[in-house]
Amino acid sequence: MTGMTYRDAGVDIEAGDALVERIKPAARATLRPGVLGGLGGFGALFDPRAAGFTDPILVATTDGVGTKLRVAIEAGRHGGVGQDLVAMCVNDLVVQGATPLFFLDYYATGALDIDAAAAVIDGIATGCRLAECALVGGETAEMPGMYGKDDYDLAGFAVGAAERGTLLPQGVAPGQTVLGLASSGVHSNGFSLVRRVVAASSQGWASPAPFAMDNTLAEALLEPTRIYVRPLLALHRAGLMRAAAHITGGGLPGNLPRVLPAGTRAVIAANWTLPPVFRWLARAGGVAATEMLRVFNCGIGMAVVTDDAAAATAVLEAAGETVVELGRIQAQESSHDGRPDVVIDIPPGWLG
Repeated sequence: MTGMTYRDAGVDIEAGDALVERIKPAARATLRPGVLGGLGGFGALFDPRAAGFTDPILVATTDGVGTKLRVAIEAGRHGGVGQDLVAMCVNDLVVQGATPLFFLDYYATGALDIDAAAAVIDGIATGCRLAECALVGGETAEMPGMYGKDDYDLAGFAVGAAERGTLLPQGVAPGQTVLGLASSGVHSNGFSLVRRVVAASSQGWASPAPFAMDNTLAEALLEPTRIYVRPLLALHRAGLMRAAAHITGGGLPGNLPRVLPAGTRAVIAANWTLPPVFRWLARAGGVAATEMLRVFNCGIGMAVVTDDAAAATAVLEAAGETVVELGRIQAQESSHDGRPDVVIDIPPGWLG
């Protein structure tokens, strides 16, 4: 009788080794000062002093891509979700005034498809290059019985640093301006609702996108999350950023209060043009404006608080960002409980 093997149980060790070899060039392309060693060790090493820091505070974040992965899997388009994974982590670092230093990923699947996994990790490497951080390692787990054969899940882990005394938010006060930076699309939040709207619309992933006819629906919805690291670090180094909020799940109402001090509120006017993808989601799903703002970024991927709107806008636009003035920080009325909040004025017909 022939004995059982790990491959018989659904795990292919040779495929995992082949994947590591295949992704090494992509990882090497992300190296930056401070990285010690390479892929293959039991842990990754990094020297903050070699990266130029004198008295660093380390900042760590972790996140995933959520059910956007379901769209990628069903459409067979895997590269962009790698950038999504990096963006969801490094955008959370930079709003704290931290420079991303290195990134690790976790890729779990039912049966390792080397081509799909390599596409994901190539996307991760692209995201790391955009964020100027190093892909220093990761883990691939083949778990038959835990995941379906073609399914996979992702988690990302980013570490950054800031010199002591430079962390954000810092000095947010009434009278300051809130600026919005344009998103590249839906980014990586709200896809459980996106998928429900698509199902109700009877559209297929290969159908032309009703809001972007040159793309399939999958291509349009899988547009990768914008990475805001370079422009926000430039703004911070210029002394023009008091706070920033990454607009993810919860939208502006759920994320902007996280960087405001007690006794203040952000008063926002929804005066920007709602991108076509969000108008389509609202119309096709019958989603109310308040729900859209609570679930999606609605075209604003990052909010910044500044003392000097004109100077900040100039820096951000020079870095390639599209910037809109959203509103102001105000003191709350004395009758309020003191918890920071956001008030958004939604004009009639804003959803289109």
